[in-house]
Amino acid sequence: MVTVATVPRVLIAAPASGHGKTTVATGLIAALARRGRRVAPFKVGPDYIDPGYHALAAGRPGRNLDPFLIGECRTVGLFGYGAAGADIAVIEGVMGLYDGAVGRGELASSAQVAALTGAPVVLVVDATAQGRSVAALVDGFRGFDRRVRLAGVVLNRVGSPRHREILASALEEIGVPLLGVLHRSDGAATPSRHLGLIPAAERAPDALATVAALAELVETHLDVDRIERIAGSAAPVTAEEAWSPESVLAELGGPVPAERRPVVAVAGGAAFTFSYAEHAELLTAAGAEVVGFDPLRDEALPEGTSALVIGGGFPELYASQLAENKALVDAVRRFAESGGAIAAECAGLLYLAKQLDGVPMCGVVDAEARMSSRLTLGYREAVAGADSILGPAGTRVNAHEFHRTVLTPGSTEPPAWFWRGSEGEKVAEGFAVRRVHASYLHLHWAGAPQIPRRLVAVAAGLTAAGTVGAA
Repeated sequence: MVTVATVPRVLIAAPASGHGKTTVATGLIAALARRGRRVAPFKVGPDYIDPGYHALAAGRPGRNLDPFLIGECRTVGLFGYGAAGADIAVIEGVMGLYDGAVGRGELASSAQVAALTGAPVVLVVDATAQGRSVAALVDGFRGFDRRVRLAGVVLNRVGSPRHREILASALEEIGVPLLGVLHRSDGAATPSRHLGLIPAAERAPDALATVAALAELVETHLDVDRIERIAGSAAPVTAEEAWSPESVLAELGGPVPAERRPVVAVAGGAAFTFSYAEHAELLTAAGAEVVGFDPLRDEALPEGTSALVIGGGFPELYASQLAENKALVDAVRRFAESGGAIAAECAGLLYLAKQLDGVPMCGVVDAEARMSSRLTLGYREAVAGADSILGPAGTRVNAHEFHRTVLTPGSTEPPAWFWRGSEGEKVAEGFAVRRVHASYLHLHWAGAPQIPRRLVAVAAGLTAAGTVGAA
C-alpha cells in the first residue's frame, strides 16, 4: 500500500438530484480559489459538464471519479493523481448520496467515493416545504452507512428567517452542524437544456460570470472557514498503487516505440465539449502529439494528422454550422477513406453519419441520425464485436450511454459493441469499419489504458485495424 494523498478534502452531496450540489460545489471551489487555495476539483460519475465549471472555478482540470468506469481499484489512485500539489480537494457528488449504478448497490455512488477517499460529506438539502422533519431526513442519511461521515449540512431554498430558525433548531436537536443557508432569492442561474447544464465552453464569458456569482454566494452565506476545517480532518488516503498516465502505460510496455510522435487530432470547440482530461494525457504518455481542432471553425485537419478522436457534445445544436464547414467535412471523409484512424463517441458518431436531422454530415458512417424525445441513459458492460483500432474482438469495457438521438441503422455487422439490455436481451451497437470506430458509448480510458496505446500504435503505423494487440 502507498499513501496517494494527504490533501484536505470534502465531498458535496445531496439527498437527490436538484438540491443544489453544483451550485454549492462550484461556488465553494471558486471561493477557495479566491482565497489563494490551490483547489483540486472532482465530480463523481460520468458527467462531463459540471467538471467544466469546476475547471473554470479552480484554474485546473476538473476530473471524474467513477468506480464503474475506471474500477474501484483505480479510483483512489486517480484521486491522488488529480489532487497532487493542491491545498484542498472538493468532490461534487452525483444524484443522491447513495445512488449509483442501478441494481449494483453502492457501486459508483457518492457514498462509495466518500468512503474510498476518506472525504467527509457536506449534505446540501433543498428545504422547500421542509420543517422539523428535515432532521429525520438528515439523520437517516447520516446513519445509513457508518463508513460515510456526514460532517454538516447546507440548507438551500429556505423561504424566510422564520423558516431558517425552524430548520436550524431541528438540526441542532440531532447534533449536525449547519454550515450555511441559501434563500430562494439567492440563486445564481446556470442555464440548462435537454442533457443538463449548458457546458461552460459554450457560454464563455457568461460562464465566468456565473462562477464569480457562485463564489460570492458561497462566501456570503456559507461558513467557508469551517468547511475548510472539516476538509482538514480527513485522514491520508492509501491505495494498492498510485496512478499516473506514465505509470499505467509503463505496465503496458511504455510509449509506442515510433520513430516520430504521431499526431492525434482531438475535436473540441462548442460542438464537442465532452472529454476526460486523462484521455489527452494518456495519448501523450503513449507517445502521441495531441493537437486540438474545432470542427466549427477549422477548415483543415491539423498538419500531419494520423488519427482523429471525436468525443461527445451537442452537434445537434450546431448541425448547420458543422455542415457549412464543408472543407473540414470533406477532409474528414477523405481521411477515413484513405485509411485514417478515427475513434468517435456519441456526438462524434453523429458527426460521422450521413446526416443529422436531415442536415448532411461527413458520411463516413452509413447511417442517419435524428433527435428523439426519449433519453437513453445508463451504464453498459460491453464486449467488442469486432477487431478495431480500440481493441480486438472480445475486449470487455465498462461504458456509459447518454443521448437523445436515434441512429438508423444502429450498427454494422459485426457491431462495435454487444451488451445486455435491462431485460437481458442482447443489444448490438456501433460501427467498426476500416480504421473507424464509432459508437454511442462513452469510455473512460483511465480504466482501459490499453485503448489509447493501441490507437497511438495504429497512428504510428505499427499495427493494422484487424491486428490483435498493439506493438
